[in-house]
Parts: sequence; structure tokens; C-alpha cells
Amino acid sequence: MIMQRIQSSRRDFLRTTVSVPFLTGLGVSAFVTETAGTVGATETTAEVSKSGEIKFQLGLASYTTRRFDKSQTLAMCRRAGLKNICLKDFHLKLTSTDEECAHAAQEYRQAGINLYGGGVIYMKKPEEVENAFRYAKACGMTTIVGVPDPSVLPIVEKNVQATGIYVAIHNHGPGDKVYPTPESIIETIKTFDKRIGLCVDIGHTARIGVDVAETFRKYKDRLFDCHFKDETEASPKGKTCICGRGVLDIPAYLVVLKEIGYDRIVSFEYEADENDPLPGLMESVGYVRGIIRML
Repeated sequence: MIMQRIQSSRRDFLRTTVSVPFLTGLGVSAFVTETAGTVGATETTAEVSKSGEIKFQLGLASYTTRRFDKSQTLAMCRRAGLKNICLKDFHLKLTSTDEECAHAAQEYRQAGINLYGGGVIYMKKPEEVENAFRYAKACGMTTIVGVPDPSVLPIVEKNVQATGIYVAIHNHGPGDKVYPTPESIIETIKTFDKRIGLCVDIGHTARIGVDVAETFRKYKDRLFDCHFKDETEASPKGKTCICGRGVLDIPAYLVVLKEIGYDRIVSFEYEADENDPLPGLMESVGYVRGIIRML
């Protein structure tokens, strides 16, 4: 019944999103800009906590804003009404000092945004693992979204146990020789500390032909982060598109996240329109927020 209600409301929701560019064309872009961050930010907290059933929160994977600096990224995050962010090193270099990391984290906190994670961070050498954890600790991050080489997993485990910081390994789908699927990650880490787990990228997972909803169910105990996006097709040729305009069954994925009690972050990684990502990001956030409200 829930899925029928979601599907029947999808067309109404998409019709509603048309009003934003229409209003902007009428010369009220200042109103849209001013209210998008303020109203959206208020609604984000309510939508994920009011029922006590949906435990996850929404966030931004800052690869989305890779063409923009840290301040612009912060502004876009606020305009999209997102209160959590996972920073790519475009926006805070991995070579940043502890003082620079602490200052950046404070800047985000003062803006009402939780700098919960960093990544995707690649770790091929022991010194890269040590630096990733230093960086995350200095920022006050709870999660590293990373791609550690299998050879350095013992060092990753040592640092997880010393710091309590979780590691969510990101799958990159077709073409990824190390971690193409969530299952390939689990097979590699199954004997390691259970705080080493998954960041399931739903786009890459679908493009390699793996059932995203079943993946969430099967590996719920080691699911520590999600990257949300839509795809033009569920094949290696698929490209990122605005949520609700592609072929992925995003409503079904959100239903499963609710069912399994997922209580961490769903981060939008909108890879399209890299020179102007905000409109697509905001439509994607609005679409997902609308589905959540119906759950």
C-alpha cells in the first residue's frame, strides 16, 4: 500500500518541482534563494525524526560541488536544506594541519552543518591510512568514506580500534578492479573489525546489475553510509541524473532503509552538471524529502 501511494504521488511531486524554475523566470529568484536554505533546513530535521520510525538523516557528499570552493559548498549545502556533509579533499586538503581541520569543522558547526565524514579517501600505503585517521580525528569526523587497498586493512583496523572512527568502503561499480560491488567489499573485510563496513553507492551498485534494496537488507549490520543519485539506465552506460528522472527505484530503497532501521546518513552525490549542480541537487533533495514524508 505504501509503495502504491508513493508511485501514485510521484507525478504530482514532479509537477510541483516545475514551479521553482517557473518562479525564477518570473523574477522572484531572490525569494527562492532566500527560502530554500532556511525552510529546507527546518523541514529536514522534522521529516526524519517526527515519527520516530525513520532514523536516517540527509547529507551532501561534496564531490557534488567539486568545481566550487569550501565557502560556496557550504552555501549550497545550506540552500539545499542539508545539515550533514562529507567533505572531499577538494574542500579540505588531506594535507591540512590539525589546526586547519579544527577551524574548518568549527566553521561548518557554526553554520549548523555537521561535518560527519571525509571522502572518498584513497589509502594505498600505511602512511596514507595514518594520515586519513589523523585528518578525520582533527575534524571531529565519525566516518571515513574510503577505498583502502586490501593490503592496508590491518592498519585500518588498528586505527579504527584506536579512534572509534568508522570506515565505510565505497564501491565504484563497473571498471572498479578492487571493490566493484558491496559484496566484494564484504568478502574482503569479513574477518576485520565490524566498524569497517560499507558506503553503498546506489548508482554504481545498480549499474553493475546488483539489487540495491536487497544489498541494504543483506548487509544492514555493516551499512555505515549511502550515496544517493539516480541513473539514466541500470547498466555500465548509465549516467547520473536528477533523482526521480532516472530508472532507479529510489522509493523502494528508502522504504528498505526505514525497515532495517538505518540510522546514519544518506548523502546526495549528484555527479551531473558539475559547473552548475545546485538546481539538480535541490530537485533531488526535494524528491527524496517528498518520498520520506509519505513513509
